Amino acid sequence: LPASDESESEAKVDGETASDSESRTESAPLPVSADDTPEVLNRALSNLSSRWKNWWVRGILTMAMIAFFFIIIYLGPMVLMIIVMCVQIKCFHEIITIGYNVYHSYDLPWFRTLSWYFLLCVNYFFYGETVTDYFFTLVQREEPLRILSKYHRFISFTLYLIGFCMFVLSLVKKHYRLQFYMFGWTHVTLLIVVTQSHLVIHNLFEGMIWFIVPISCVICNDIMAYMFGFFFGRTPLIKLSPKKTWEGFIGGFFATVVFGLLLSYVMSGYRCFVCPVEYNNDTNSFTVDCEPSDLFRLQEYNIPGVIQSVIGWKTVRMYPFQIHSIALSTFASLIGPFGGFFASGFKRAFKIKDFANTIPGHGGIMDRFDCQYLMATFVNVYIASFIRGPNPSKLIQQFLTLRPDQQLHIFNTLQSHLIDKGMLTSATEDE
Repeated sequence: LPASDESESEAKVDGETASDSESRTESAPLPVSADDTPEVLNRALSNLSSRWKNWWVRGILTMAMIAFFFIIIYLGPMVLMIIVMCVQIKCFHEIITIGYNVYHSYDLPWFRTLSWYFLLCVNYFFYGETVTDYFFTLVQREEPLRILSKYHRFISFTLYLIGFCMFVLSLVKKHYRLQFYMFGWTHVTLLIVVTQSHLVIHNLFEGMIWFIVPISCVICNDIMAYMFGFFFGRTPLIKLSPKKTWEGFIGGFFATVVFGLLLSYVMSGYRCFVCPVEYNNDTNSFTVDCEPSDLFRLQEYNIPGVIQSVIGWKTVRMYPFQIHSIALSTFASLIGPFGGFFASGFKRAFKIKDFANTIPGHGGIMDRFDCQYLMATFVNVYIASFIRGPNPSKLIQQFLTLRPDQQLHIFNTLQSHLIDKGMLTSATEDE
């Protein structure tokens, strides 16, 4: 055989071609999710059309989820972090299960085991970094934790290498291409799900308001876009999601901006929402008590002349955070939905209606959080770019871990700097 024919023949033996795998996927689509509406709701809404029945089912369960959201907020930051972890695991499970079901006939060795192992490794890395950053004094107090913290990245890399070697050893000649495809599937899922949930927790530590307001804006936009689209929708917005309309998109935007301003005004007046979440070593618990920063103090702003002629006000008193809330709600309304469009394209690629059927009328957990993950990244970047400054407590913690000679060098440098700025007097001047 010529070299080209021989290589092509070998490729078909060693691993299926991309067209082979795609044709199998096209011929064996995943089943559409069955109607999992609770029987009590089915009986109560049996006289309604399918359109209005779906409206009531979604509405009732949306209110139930909002009530659950209020409950976990009331229970505090620790419970919130546990819920974020549970949501992350469920989202990962839903995406991995889709990949597993699509290629179930290939019986890929160790695929599910390695997927969950890599999830464990990535979570160990990210949460280990978080523990080191926010529980520094606790880590330094306990010898085992201090050792784990010191060699954390080396341990994380070693754990990943073990999984990498296990994957290489699991390669089977006739499944090469598919195994590498699913290896990439797992890593992209980890990037989308685990990394974003880690950023959600980082936002939470900045203050619960940075957690609650962005999530609430996404929820509000989702609800109001659905409402405006349901009652006024006429113009299709995007082919990936045929039910989305321009009326819903625009109506959701204005409603979310107003909602963000009102929610920010209410929450900015409570320390439990605006103070950073910190760990108290004396009580071994989280505390959210502080002196609110200028961001959460009422200030007076002059209204532009054009608007003054309309509303008749010259000044308005508002919290500076409310101005930032406009940026958050704008992103949640205009860019956040693209996370949903991305998810719609993904589901269409595999001919499925929802990621799962966990929540009747809403689909899986991932169907509810497709926009939240994109929002979490934006909030984290926004805080780092426009809000967060140097953290004195972290600097002191790092300073205390240095050797005595390094501490003395920093002390002398800082003393000279403050003397030059006139904030301290030198010993010679005192004499």
